Amino acid sequence: IHQKFMKGLTKLQNQDGVSTIEQVKSNEANKAGATILKANASQFINNPKLNEEIFGPSSLVIDCSSRDEMLAAASKLEGQLTATIHGTDKELSEAGDLIQILEQKAGRVIINSFPTGVEVNSSMVHGGPYPATSDGASTSVGTGAILRYTRPVSYQGFPDSGLPAELQNTNPLGIARLVNGKLEC
Repeated sequence: IHQKFMKGLTKLQNQDGVSTIEQVKSNEANKAGATILKANASQFINNPKLNEEIFGPSSLVIDCSSRDEMLAAASKLEGQLTATIHGTDKELSEAGDLIQILEQKAGRVIINSFPTGVEVNSSMVHGGPYPATSDGASTSVGTGAILRYTRPVSYQGFPDSGLPAELQNTNPLGIARLVNGKLEC
């Protein structure tokens, strides 16, 4: 992981127009320090290599000179796990078009906060469009994650005795289940 991160970081740093704002070096084997890089929106929009994910402690700040440029840059994003917007109430009230773009690009859109920690609950999504995840219709965290391991099957015209025990009307396993939209225990 460390070698791949360092290779990706070096590749990004060598792109035209990319500058290093700050880079913390680590003296420990297989550990990387954080790096913050910068490019302008035009460079980001026109160079797909600037959009390639580098899994590790790095960020690429995109400097936009106008709202239109910001929206164009956001439209070029590949699938992301998260997207964050920071702003005042007034700025956020005017961010509907940006939010619409980001909800298509990320599995979790965050306002005035940071994507630290993933709390396991029914509403948590830790996934996003490809390439953030291999299947953008699933999540790897939260109660919905179990659906990654399921495949729906419909049984039509079966006698009750021919159904899997979990589906039989008598519920021989005594499990909680959803029947005709109602929870039965």
